[in-house]
Amino acid sequence: MFVMKSDEDWLPKALETLAQGGCIAHATETCYGLACDMTNPQAIAHLFRIKQRGETQPVSALFASVNEAKQYAEWSDRAEALAKEYLPGPLTLILPLREDAPFSLFPFTLPLVGKEKKGEKAKGITIGVRISPHPVALALVRAFGKPLSTTSANVHGAPNPYDAATILEQFEGSPDAPDMIIDSGTLPKQPPSRVVDITDDTEAVVRE
Repeated sequence: MFVMKSDEDWLPKALETLAQGGCIAHATETCYGLACDMTNPQAIAHLFRIKQRGETQPVSALFASVNEAKQYAEWSDRAEALAKEYLPGPLTLILPLREDAPFSLFPFTLPLVGKEKKGEKAKGITIGVRISPHPVALALVRAFGKPLSTTSANVHGAPNPYDAATILEQFEGSPDAPDMIIDSGTLPKQPPSRVVDITDDTEAVVRE
């Protein structure tokens, strides 16, 4: 794992890592998260190996702005109201993924990778929309120019990391680990983002 301090010139190395299909641990307004190119199915598969989580457990997408998110998710009046009140911030909105999005996104691994190989569009897929106010997360997704994954930078089932030392400890000796860590120091311990499913006429709180 390559570690750089957030007060160093980390952005060129981070963009190179993302372009090569790598995964980056970085600070968010909650805990440290993992970012990779959500338009690259191999990068997503790498992320799932790092997380050691099931292939059908989705990851959310980090967007640079609400306007960018609208290009990928089927927006609704309720989504607009929640976005105006809470975004950027610790809220994840689950919405249907648009079939006419600028790029195909891969919130899952193998099921969608198989469709992409056949040249098919994924149908009936939802996406978790996240917009972070943290300066490192925001700078990263803005500079990359495409949506990034956003999920906690821990082994599945292990505690969420609030500093780089925890990430290094959890992945010590692991064959799959984040390729780079942007070290922003110790973060205040905040709960994960609130997750709200508004894919249809009902509204369901998936996680408080």
